[in-house]
Amino acid sequence: MLFPRSFNPTIRSFIKPPSCILLLVLFCCTCFTTTEAYDPLDPNGNITIKWDIISWTADGYVAVVTMNNFQQYRHISSPGWLLGWTWAKKEVIWSMVGGQTTEQGDCSKYKGNIPHCCKKDPIVVDLLPGTPYNQQIANCCKGGVLSSWAQDQSKAVSAFQVSVGSAGTTNRTVKLPKNFTLKAPGPGYTCGPAKIVRPTKFITSDKRRVTQALMTWNVTCTYSQFLAQRTPTCCVSLSSFYNSTVVPCPTCSCGCQGNSSLSGECIDPDSPHLQSVVSNPVPGKNSITPLVRCTRHMCPIRVHWHVKLNYKEYWRVKVTVTNFNYRMNYSDWNLVIQHPNFDNLTQLFSFNYQSINPYGPINDTAMLWGVKFYNDFLMQAGPLGNVQSELLFKKDKTTFTFDKGWAFPRRVYFNGDVCVMPQPDAYPWLPNTGSKQEVSLLALVMTSLLALVLLYAYV
Repeated sequence: MLFPRSFNPTIRSFIKPPSCILLLVLFCCTCFTTTEAYDPLDPNGNITIKWDIISWTADGYVAVVTMNNFQQYRHISSPGWLLGWTWAKKEVIWSMVGGQTTEQGDCSKYKGNIPHCCKKDPIVVDLLPGTPYNQQIANCCKGGVLSSWAQDQSKAVSAFQVSVGSAGTTNRTVKLPKNFTLKAPGPGYTCGPAKIVRPTKFITSDKRRVTQALMTWNVTCTYSQFLAQRTPTCCVSLSSFYNSTVVPCPTCSCGCQGNSSLSGECIDPDSPHLQSVVSNPVPGKNSITPLVRCTRHMCPIRVHWHVKLNYKEYWRVKVTVTNFNYRMNYSDWNLVIQHPNFDNLTQLFSFNYQSINPYGPINDTAMLWGVKFYNDFLMQAGPLGNVQSELLFKKDKTTFTFDKGWAFPRRVYFNGDVCVMPQPDAYPWLPNTGSKQEVSLLALVMTSLLALVLLYAYV
């Protein structure tokens, strides 16, 4: 059982919870796993994969596969998504438009017309921009990059067309694929089973006719940060105009130096071999394996929140995002910050802003991202590896205070991953409050006692 810190440990030892409570606790602990993908700021976020059979063929069907990213602030960046599944029977892929499989597999039993892919468990990737028009369909050919739903809904969808053979040719004989996997491009997503749903309806370009798919099934994939990486990927540091103390990211936020199995590799920025290491990665290491600058926190990304100015009716904050990863340029990055004063955000400089309201009228969460062609591209570690902006808030006199760390964010996400925050007792405090007042009082008492001792000795 859990007890408050002030609970008397001598009393605690005499309290024994009933066995039924212990059994209930043990049962509940087995009900949940560390791979649960619930996000309190985006409770309904997911990627939905929809298969629409649009025509039957002699030995199978032609389907359009559409991937919709319904996550508010988590996107898929370059080198893009990889979608995989396992066929239920002995299906093959005769041809594809807008996508391709990574391997063809063994098609030696086929004479003449060779299938595009004969693997039991194919993996599909998106085609690159600039693909010839006769190999494209709508919403394809983005290199596997998907925008988040809040940033750009028109770019949060991807699609390809697949012609499947050796499959059923009616709704009753088609078998749904199994074991769907989605990498973006690394792990993190868990996909549920395919479920038959109501056929999708399509409206012609002149909006005068509606057609529908012959058969439709959906697959839902959810994200877990724990599955994506065992250690965090970002941390938060704090500072303010009213205190000279700069609160750094907690030590070993994303791992510790010398423990590359957890934190990846790190390199000193003054190393003479820096350029050769960055341009010539170790064999077996891909571009998503971080190579970070050696720091106390060992995080690829640091977010710094600085309380900059205080006006009569407003207060001003500067936010800086710094990239410490030598292997990664973050395109279309985004930042999600939770703070109670976002309901009175007055002005934002050089960032885009979108309010996120997962719980109705509560407006305390903001999504920030770069301006297109200006600062939407966060360069890798180096002099240019940072972006920054300033936020101007209007004061609500019923809640506003600089006391007790109120001016600092409650939670910060970078590209959908939770950042490590400093401990609350380490936040910069006001000069006339907090521990400084206690020290001053102690000094006053000690000085008074010393004066009395000297006076008594003199008498």
